Amino acid sequence: MKNFASFTRPNLSERPLSDSRSTISVQSMGRTIFLTPDVITFLEGEGNYTFIYTNTGKKYLVSRTLKSLAEQLNPNFMRVHKSYLVNSAYIVARLEDDRMLKLSCGKEVAVSRRKIKEITGLLDHTNLRISA
Repeated sequence: MKNFASFTRPNLSERPLSDSRSTISVQSMGRTIFLTPDVITFLEGEGNYTFIYTNTGKKYLVSRTLKSLAEQLNPNFMRVHKSYLVNSAYIVARLEDDRMLKLSCGKEVAVSRRKIKEITGLLDHTNLRISA
């Protein structure tokens, strides 16, 4: 009979709780991948599902709402639209009178009319004023 203690990973208990809270688990091709917030460029919500885009160009689908993921991620992520949550570290330009944000991956994300003032204020405050 095998001892199950030999199969456990000792470093799992050493992980800080905040680290496990901020990672997002994604199922991809039969395996679980843990994504940290620093590799996520933006998230796109569609109902009860969310597409997660990474800085390597990969796209993952999770069966969670954008709101539940926003609560789990760090303050670098800004809700710019009801369908988009953007990592401010990957914003490279603001286009069309701040109605669009261009990300380092080349994707352009729309900013809702209601959020323009708030997002402009946040980006100006953090010295992210970038002109195209």
